[in-house]
Amino acid sequence: MSTETKTTCPYCGVGCGVIATIDDTGAVSVKGDPDHPANFGRLCSKGSALAETIDFDGRVLHPQINGERADWDETLDLVASRFSETIAEHGPDSVAFYVSGQLLTEDYYIANKLMKGFIGSANIDTNSRLCMSSSVAGHRRAFGADTVPGTYEDIELADLVILTGSNLAWCHPVIYQRLAAAKAARPSMKVVVIDPRRTMTADIADLHLAIRPDGDVALFMGLLAHLAGTSSIDQNYIGTHTNGFAEAFATASALSIGDLMDLTGLPSMQLRQFFRLFEETEKVVTCYSQGVNQSASGTDKVNAIINCHLATGRIGRPGMGPFSLTGQPNAMGGREVGGLANMLAAHMAIENPEDCDRVQRFWQSPTIARRPGLKAVDMFRAVADGRIKALWIMATNPAVSMPDADAVAAAIADCPFVVVSDVLQETDTTKYAHVLLPSLGWGEKDGTVTNSERRISRQRAFLSPPGEAKADWWQMAEVGRRMSFADHFSFPSAADVFAEHAALSAFENDGSRDFDIGIHRRIGVAAYNRLVPFQWPQPEGSETRTTRFFSDGGFYHADSKARFIAVSAPVSDRTNADFPLTLNTGRIRDQWHTMTRTGKSARLSAHIAEPFAEIHPRDAMEIGVASASLVEIESPYGKAVVRALVTDRQARGSLFVPMHWNDQFAAKARIDAVVAPLTDPISGQPASKNVAIAARPLKVESYGFAVSFAKPQALDTAYWALAKADGGWRLELAFDAAPDSWTEWCRVHFGIAEHIDPLGYADAQSGDLRLAFFDGDRLLAAFFLARQPVAVARNWAIEQLTVQHIELAKRFAVVAGRPGAGRMDPGATVCSCFGVGVNQIVAAVRGGCHSVEAVGKELNAGTNCGSCRAEVRGIIDGCLAAAAE
Repeated sequence: MSTETKTTCPYCGVGCGVIATIDDTGAVSVKGDPDHPANFGRLCSKGSALAETIDFDGRVLHPQINGERADWDETLDLVASRFSETIAEHGPDSVAFYVSGQLLTEDYYIANKLMKGFIGSANIDTNSRLCMSSSVAGHRRAFGADTVPGTYEDIELADLVILTGSNLAWCHPVIYQRLAAAKAARPSMKVVVIDPRRTMTADIADLHLAIRPDGDVALFMGLLAHLAGTSSIDQNYIGTHTNGFAEAFATASALSIGDLMDLTGLPSMQLRQFFRLFEETEKVVTCYSQGVNQSASGTDKVNAIINCHLATGRIGRPGMGPFSLTGQPNAMGGREVGGLANMLAAHMAIENPEDCDRVQRFWQSPTIARRPGLKAVDMFRAVADGRIKALWIMATNPAVSMPDADAVAAAIADCPFVVVSDVLQETDTTKYAHVLLPSLGWGEKDGTVTNSERRISRQRAFLSPPGEAKADWWQMAEVGRRMSFADHFSFPSAADVFAEHAALSAFENDGSRDFDIGIHRRIGVAAYNRLVPFQWPQPEGSETRTTRFFSDGGFYHADSKARFIAVSAPVSDRTNADFPLTLNTGRIRDQWHTMTRTGKSARLSAHIAEPFAEIHPRDAMEIGVASASLVEIESPYGKAVVRALVTDRQARGSLFVPMHWNDQFAAKARIDAVVAPLTDPISGQPASKNVAIAARPLKVESYGFAVSFAKPQALDTAYWALAKADGGWRLELAFDAAPDSWTEWCRVHFGIAEHIDPLGYADAQSGDLRLAFFDGDRLLAAFFLARQPVAVARNWAIEQLTVQHIELAKRFAVVAGRPGAGRMDPGATVCSCFGVGVNQIVAAVRGGCHSVEAVGKELNAGTNCGSCRAEVRGIIDGCLAAAAE
C-alpha cells in the first residue's frame, strides 16, 4: 500500500508544496501539491526530479574525526571541548558558524541561540548573505523591519509587473508560470524585464531594458524624478506615512536624461517608455532578485525601487508593491531567527539594547551578543588571518560559492579546527573538515521553511535516516548541552524548537514588531505534524488569512513612518586595459547551487551538461574564441575554464557564467574563484554580477567526448566536465598532449578490463579517433577524439549505455557516433521534464506544429514545469523564418 506525505520543495524561495509517494516496492515519486497556495500543483524541472536525488550514493553515514569513523558521543564531545577551549583562551569572537538557507528554521534557531545567546558572539552568518542581505538592509532602512509587504497573488493581480535583476523563468519557474498564465488570461497586463542579458524571461516581456551592469539605481532614481512631476505621486501618502521625500527627490532630480542614458546604457525613448508605463499604471509590482541584490550598490538599488512605490502609495494593496524574490528555500526563515551576523532573533535589532535585553531574558542566557558579528566575506578573512580559530560550516559549500573562492578554500584549510555538517562525503569544502557530521537530507528532515511571501510550510520526513545521520538542530543542541548549557538545549523534537521560536516572536510584542507567530507558541507534536501552510504574522488569537503590509502606513520605525532613502548612482564600470570585460554570474534552469543535490540527476544534467560562458559574437571574434571552443576567464583573484556559448542574447562587453560547477564535476570551473571579494558597504553582500575580467581562448591539442557505464576516475587533463547520464556518465574533455596509448588511457579512466579490446578506428591525418568497448552486448564506454570540438550525436550516444548491441551494425553506429539510417538523433535536450531534444522539436515544426501548444500536444515539451517554453518558441520561430527564406 502506498503512502503519501505532504512536504515542501528544498530548492528556491518559491516554497512549492510537494506530495511524496512511497509505493509498495519502496520507490519514491513526487508531484506538486494542488492544495499548496504557493504552487497549486505546479513544480519546476528540479522539483519534478527530486525523487532522483535521494539515493545514498556518496552520503556521509557516520561521524568522522580526521577522516576516520567515530561515534556520536566521542565526536560531539570533541566539538564541544574544542569550541570551549578556544573561547576560554581567545574569547567568544574566536569561533564562528557559517550556516545556510538550506537549513530548516528549527536548525537556524538553535544555531542562532547557541552562538548569540550562550557563546556570546554574533559571528554567525549564512550563505543567504550572498543572495538576499541587500533586500534585508533595504527593507530595514525603508520600513524599520525586514518586512516583505506583498504576496504572490499580487503578481497575478498587477497590471504592470517589472522584473529587475530576475531571470524568473529559470530561477523561480513556478512564479514565472503563474505570471505567464495571468498575462495569457489578461493580455492587457504589461511585463517589463530589466536585465543586461536577453534571458528566457524576456520571452513574455512587452519591454526589455538591456541595462548596463549596476545601472538600476540610476534607472529608478530617474523614475522617481519623473513621477514627482506627474499626478501619479501620492502627496497624501507621502505626507502621512513617510519621511525624507524631499532629500530623495533632490538627489534623483539632479540626474539629467543624458546622465540617465550614460549610467543605464539605455536610449531616451526606452527610458521614457518605462517611466510612462509606471506613471500610468496604478497596479504595479516590482519583483527583484539577485541582479539587484548581488551588487556593491545592492542596498541602494532596493531603496531606489521602494522609493518609487512609496512615492505613489503603491504598496501593500492588491496588485501593488516592491517584491523581493528570495533565492533559497529558507532564507526567509533564517531572517526570522536572526541568522545573519547583524540581526537578532524574531526580527529584533542587535544594535538595540532593549531588544538584546529582551532576547536574553527570554533565553535566560548567561550573555548576549550586543554588536554585529562578521559578515561572510569578513568572516573568512578572519579565518585566514587567524582571528577565527574554530569554524562550524553547516549545509553549504563556501569553497565553491564564496567570492575569491580560492582564498576562502585556503583559509578553511589552514583553520585550526573545522567542523562540517553535510549530507555528502565529498564536496569542495568537506575535504578540509577535521570533524565531519552526517546530516539529514530532504525527505529525512522534519521542520519548517518560509518562502518569499512570508508563508511558513512544513518539510516532513518520509524516509528513514541513513546510517547515523542526525538533524542539524540536534547536532547543535547536543554540543550546547556539552558546553554546560544543558538546561537550555534539551529539545525532545523539532516541534519543541518551533514552539520556542514562536514564543520568542510573541514575547513582549505589543504589535511593534512585524514578526509574530505566537499562535503556535504552545504547539505540540501532533498539531505540528498537522500544520498547514500559513502566512505570518499570526499572533495568538488571530485567524489564518492572507496579509499585506503598509497600505495604511504602520511602519516599524519609532514614528511609524517609512523612510525615503536618498541614494546616489554609482559609476559601475570596473573594467580596465588588463581586464576589459565584465563577468556576470548566476543560475541556470536545471541546476542548484553547487550541484550537491541536482548533480545526482541525469535528467537535470541533460539540458546543459557542462559549464559555459555566454559571449557576444563580436566579443568572441575580437578575442579569438570560436563557438563551442574553450575559453579561459581570469581576474586578479583566479581563473576558470568553460565552454564558449556564442550568442547575441549576451550584451557586448559582458560574459555570463553559471555559478554551479565545482571540482567534483569540472576541472577548473569554480567561477567564484574569479569573483572579487567586493561587497555592498551596508549589507555586506558580494558583487557577483559585475566583475572585471579578461577572457582568452584556451589552446589545446585535441577535444574529447565520452560516455561510460562506470564513473570516470583520476581525470587530469587540460579540461574535463563530468555529468550523470542515464545508464552511466557523460564526459567532455580537452587534452594538451596525447598519451602513449589512447586504449590504455581509456582502460585506466573508465575501468575497462584488460581482456576487453575496443572496436574503433583512428585517422592520423584528421586526428579523429573513435573507440568503443563492449562486454558482450553491453556498451561499457565510448570515446571520441578530434582536433576541434567533437561532432557527435551526444544524447543518442548516451542512450547506447542502456540498450543492447547484439548486431555488429549497432556497434559500428556507436563508433561512428551517430544513429544509422532511419533512426533519429533527438539532439540537445530542450525539455528536461520529458527528455525532448531540439531535433524532435524541429521535426514536429516541419510536420505542422507551429505553436508552443501544438509542440506540447505532439511531444509533451513545455507541458510540465513550462520553463522550456521560451526555448521551444525560439526553435519554432527559427524554423519558420528559415522556411520563409
